[in-house]
Amino acid sequence: MNDDGGGRFDRLYADRTMSMRTSATKALAAPRRGPGIVSLAGGSPEMGAFAEEALRRMGSSVVREAATAFQYGPTEGASAARSVVAEAIIAAGTPARSEDVLVTNGGQQVLDLMGRVFLNEEDAVLVEAPTYYGALNAFAAYRPRILGVPVDDEGMDVAAAREVLERARKIGTRVKFVYTIPNFQNPTGVTMTLGRRRELLELARDFGLPILEDDAYGMLRYEGESVPTLSALEHENIGGPGRVAYLGTFSKVFSPGVRLGWVHARPDILGRMRLAKQGADLGPSSLSQTVAVEFFRGGEWREHVRRLGGIYRERRDAMLDSLAEFMPEEVSWTRPEGGFFVWVTLPENLDAAAILPEAVGRGVAYVPGEDFYADAVAGKNRLRLSFSFAEPQLIWRGVRILSGIVRDRMEIEDIAAGRGLREQAYARGG
Repeated sequence: MNDDGGGRFDRLYADRTMSMRTSATKALAAPRRGPGIVSLAGGSPEMGAFAEEALRRMGSSVVREAATAFQYGPTEGASAARSVVAEAIIAAGTPARSEDVLVTNGGQQVLDLMGRVFLNEEDAVLVEAPTYYGALNAFAAYRPRILGVPVDDEGMDVAAAREVLERARKIGTRVKFVYTIPNFQNPTGVTMTLGRRRELLELARDFGLPILEDDAYGMLRYEGESVPTLSALEHENIGGPGRVAYLGTFSKVFSPGVRLGWVHARPDILGRMRLAKQGADLGPSSLSQTVAVEFFRGGEWREHVRRLGGIYRERRDAMLDSLAEFMPEEVSWTRPEGGFFVWVTLPENLDAAAILPEAVGRGVAYVPGEDFYADAVAGKNRLRLSFSFAEPQLIWRGVRILSGIVRDRMEIEDIAAGRGLREQAYARGG
């Protein structure tokens, strides 16, 4: 038998794998986690002493439920887990019923299921530009067209979205759904205004589209007034889930390690997703559900979320203050009211991805802006900073290092630009 070594299966891989891509942050995963690296890259939540304390407190209770925790469970999630999810959704201000919940292996699986259920090749998805790169990768497996809509300080530009949908309709592009992160958007940190939310619901009705509302960070507000979710606004009008499928996760307020997320949606959407999920994994982890139910069944989790809010507020303030202290005046950034991220805009002639290797070499990591766009061309001069994982003193250190690199690059570009102007003048005989 002839074995020609590596690469012999290239012609056998599915075409859809060609559209999958990794991010610059993932490519630099090893060095950014090394000693001496200040990671302002991944949106990892703060665990601290919580994990050990929580496991100790929940351990005996989970053992009592071992017969269930170590067994297969229903595809849609255990009844107790779905009830806990509904309680968490309600606590965040969105009406919910446990029978309208599908428990998933993390919020990421909801993105994949949405693509699997709705997308044929060459269908289109309307997304914010920039948007969460994990969503772009999840949808990419189904080879759709990604229609990006700009984001400003009020969230998705709904007027621009209408223009995009009208153009798509004229040329026969079949748009299947809208994906949005209204609260503390990843990567910009921006929150969609109430007016824009109402406009987006109206737009979706006009074009007959479902909306996937990703509310991964909704419980983590540090200042300002809460804005009703799209799902809550829809509930006001029709008394239950309609065109909005509401995505949530325990990763940001409990533990990413339990890999539990959910979608709250109307029965026909849930039914299709349940069938798709059966083919993928049969059902969510019974052990993870048992752990989560034990933690969330009492009211103590609300105090835990409040404590997290205090920690993240301090870190957000450290990032905003250090940016104001060290960054050149030509650099701008967003001011999030919650969530994990600050979106930084550099001068147009700087490339955030090109600067990243030097930044990592000098001890700080971030995510280049191009990772958050489908075409990987936009956002060259932008980057995402996460304040969730690093302590305040490390945030100050990381921003100081990064600011120094930005200043150095700006000086180099200014020198190069001046040299170019002199050469042009010389060529003209000046």
